This record gives sequence, C-alpha cells and structure tokens, in this order.
Amino acid sequence: MSFGIMTAPMQVEYADIVRVWREADDVPELEHAWLFDHLMPIGGDPAGPIFEGWTLLSALAAQTRRLRLGLLVTSNRFRPPAMLAKIAATVDVVSGGRLDFGIGVGSRPGHPLARREYDGNGLPYLDTADAVERLDEACTVIKRLWTSGEPFDFEGRQIRLTGAFGNPRPVQRPHPPVLIGGRSAATLRLVARHADIWNIPGGDLDECVARSALLDRYCAEIGRDPAGITRSIHLPVESYERPEPTREAIGAAVAAGFGHVILSVPAPYPAGVARWVADELIAG
Repeated sequence: MSFGIMTAPMQVEYADIVRVWREADDVPELEHAWLFDHLMPIGGDPAGPIFEGWTLLSALAAQTRRLRLGLLVTSNRFRPPAMLAKIAATVDVVSGGRLDFGIGVGSRPGHPLARREYDGNGLPYLDTADAVERLDEACTVIKRLWTSGEPFDFEGRQIRLTGAFGNPRPVQRPHPPVLIGGRSAATLRLVARHADIWNIPGGDLDECVARSALLDRYCAEIGRDPAGITRSIHLPVESYERPEPTREAIGAAVAAGFGHVILSVPAPYPAGVARWVADELIAG
C-alpha cells in the first residue's frame, strides 16, 4: 500500500501549499503528493485565486526531496501533447526522477464549471469520442518523445507532428509511470493499453470495484496482466474534527483492492496537517 495527499491549488496562497508539501516530505507514511489541473476555480469564490498545475508542480519539485509527485490529473484538452511531454520531462529532471505522470481525457466543456475554462482561455471544444481518441494518441506520442533517440513524424487522426524530438529525456527509464484517471469504459480501455496506475474518484465503492473488474476484462482482451496496473483511489478528507468516516472509507477501499490511496486535504490547512493525516487516518 502507498498513501499520498492532494492539495487543490485554488483559494489558497502559494505559501500554504509549500508549507504542507514540505511537511509531507518529512512524513515517511506519505509517499506521494498531488495537485489538480484546472484553470479557473471549481469551488468557492469563482473569481478567487488558482495556480496553474504544472508550473506549481515544478516549483514544489524543487522544494521537496523524497515525495513522488504529480497532477491528479492533467487535462489532455489543455495542452498540445508534445508541449506536455516537454513540460513533464522538465519536472522529472527538476525532481530528480520523482514524477508520476497523471493524465485524463479532461472535463467535458458542456459542464457549467468547466465551460468557462474553455471560453475564458480560448480552448477548443472536443466531443467525447474525439477527446478519448486524442488521449490515446497523446499517450503514444508522449511516451515516444520520452524514449526516442531520433526525430520522428506522427500522423494520427487527432495529432500530427513533423520532426518531433524530446531532449532532455526524463530521468526515469524508460519513462515516468503513467497514471490515467477516469471511470468510463472508453477511458478504461486506454488504461489497459497505456497506464501503470489507474485512479478513480471514491464515492460509490461498489461502482469502483465494478470498474476495476471491467479494467481486468479489457486487459485480458489485449493480453496484458491486470496485476501490472496499480489500482488507485482518490478520497476526500471530510473533516479534521471527525477522522472516523475517512478512516473507514480508507479501510474499505484498501480491502477492496485499492492499494494506492490519495487523500484530498481541504483548505485552510491546519498546522501539522501532514502529520495529522499519518497519525489519524493512515495509522488508524
């Protein structure tokens, strides 16, 4: 089992997140830490502050020494894949090889909270089928940019590259672990094909278990051992005053086969929050 924390980089100050991550870096029970990838707040004051995920991740990579780190998860709709490969390789170098590369299809533009991210940043709309196909091609391209010793061309339905080449390469060989987040059947087929870790938001644990079984089936269809994909779940910390419900949710998720647990800690962060997570939730 491995445990980590997630700090949503919105409605908080930079110094608050740095404090939590530095503390978590000294708490051995916590093995990984995560941000999310949104461009406008999805909770609280809609005009409040929110930091760009990859830029902040690079800064935090430079200020930690042990934690594995990543975004839960990168929206594949926000950045061209070759640029994303370069950004991720840079973070892996800055961190000394501690990146877990989290990616997903991205929020549907039709959702009201997501729609303004697209409108406000001039991002193109993709229907679901095109977005899933683009993620498939992006994973192929990104891995190739991380590993290829020669420039290459790529001609896909969604992505076209000429003379693509990545240097420097990531520190990790052959490349950073790929985490794909999502629950749809189409996304799970991509998990079977591309991912080392699969993450699903918690909530209805029976549904999470059913999705995990579906992933097993998709792995079998392509001849992949499903045990080669780590099952990860994202659980919210509901209350600092009442840890029992979160502790019970962790126990149930672990018993159901989810050995990679990410705990989302809400702001404002109390002093010693990382140690509190270890003592009250993980040890408990």
